[in-house]
Amino acid sequence: MALNQSLQQRLLQKLSPQQIQLMKLLQVPTANLEERIKEEMEENPALEQAEEGHDENMSEERQEEYEGKEDDEYEMDGSEDEYENLDISEYVQDEDEIADYKLKDENYPELDDSKTIPHRVESTFHDHLLEQLGLLTMDEQRRKIAEQIVGSIDDDGYLRRETNAIVDDLAFRQNIIVTPMEIEELIQQIQQFDPPGVAARNLQECLLLQLYRKQAFSSETSIKNATAILEKYFDEFTKKHYDKIQKGLNLSDEDLREAVKQVLRLNPKPGGNVGGDHVSESYVIPDFFIYNNNGKLELTLNSKNAPDLRISEGYREMLKEYDKGSKKDKRQKEAVMFIKQKIDAAKWFIDAIRQRQNTLYVTMHSIMEQQHNFFMTGDETTLRPMILKDIAEKTNLDISTVSRVANSKFVQTEFGTYRLKFFFSESLSTDSGEEVSTREVKKILSDLVENESKKKPLSDEKLTDMLQEKGYNIARRTVAKYREQLNIPVARLRKEL
Repeated sequence: MALNQSLQQRLLQKLSPQQIQLMKLLQVPTANLEERIKEEMEENPALEQAEEGHDENMSEERQEEYEGKEDDEYEMDGSEDEYENLDISEYVQDEDEIADYKLKDENYPELDDSKTIPHRVESTFHDHLLEQLGLLTMDEQRRKIAEQIVGSIDDDGYLRRETNAIVDDLAFRQNIIVTPMEIEELIQQIQQFDPPGVAARNLQECLLLQLYRKQAFSSETSIKNATAILEKYFDEFTKKHYDKIQKGLNLSDEDLREAVKQVLRLNPKPGGNVGGDHVSESYVIPDFFIYNNNGKLELTLNSKNAPDLRISEGYREMLKEYDKGSKKDKRQKEAVMFIKQKIDAAKWFIDAIRQRQNTLYVTMHSIMEQQHNFFMTGDETTLRPMILKDIAEKTNLDISTVSRVANSKFVQTEFGTYRLKFFFSESLSTDSGEEVSTREVKKILSDLVENESKKKPLSDEKLTDMLQEKGYNIARRTVAKYREQLNIPVARLRKEL
């Protein structure tokens, strides 16, 4: 096939850099916005954040640095024509108007989030293990091997790396030759650390390590029975085939019940309760606040969403000095062009922050109006069906924009703090033809399971019948899907003795 060149005319829609910047900022939650602003300020010296007591005028040092440049340092090179159209009038004008995003509501001083939030300081789970390792007497090589093993333990407390893989890691990375037998010996020592069950390879070993520790301090029959169940009938226990266990170990109903209680007291994730997570994972910083003021809902944004950003006065003064001067060569104009670019970038960023705040407020206000009954009562059954398209049509925003706002954002109410995605759900028809939220159906389903008899839990068929009796047209497979989304196990696994 021959290659041909041809002219084609097409209409394409491309996003401007400002639009891309705004979309990225919309996705950033309030907890990370401050870090994003610091990154921008480091990249662009023309952008700064106002501080109390900050001198608005350019510092004397910077002024002297600029004025100290003698005119004879720059030679005229005859190429001034390229910069004849350089206009900086709009950059040297003083901005007296206060931006809307800087204005705050002083009626609620208790909502001021500008204060420093104290964060807890604590050692991590691995620090806890290394402290215990430091108490053991061993030579330098064995200590390095033990540290490698501790470093291979995950945050849940499990050693999921194979012994042979640890041997290879030590050989290739630390030039330490060791046998699998030596690794196993050290693993057994580390398994004696606190919390009980640490360094186990699987759930069965984790639970047994905890029971072995209990047996060393107690001779209760229930602990022995629980150990025998996990050693010989672990699969049957996980599937709740209690009849097989009872028959195999010749246990009475009471003995089985007590043994099961012992197992349920064990911790399947021994590392989960020790140490601290990352601060951003430990704390939820709400992006919105909704309060009920005498029957009227009031929406406010977290003050961190509206930082007091401005253009550096030092850069403005540089342009003013240039505008006043008479001798303007190419190098001076190149410097001015650089300053203009930085100021433009700073203005774009400030405008993007302002647009971000406005988009967040408009979107959340529309959600608040749509779910007014919930924010008044806190009852999940009052939630109305709502999808991204509904909010997009109300706010005249694109669905993708609403999606970016809804992701990783939180709203604090008097009933608790919720993800924005919590309020979005599909609709379901009732017998009367009314459209209700699937969130309402899930809430009712959860209540039915919570109030059921655990000795005879409700099957999916029975749950379907009960929901249909309440007027919800729902199929059994839909009930099973909602149950799985709520992390509710099947009836057999909900059964208790």
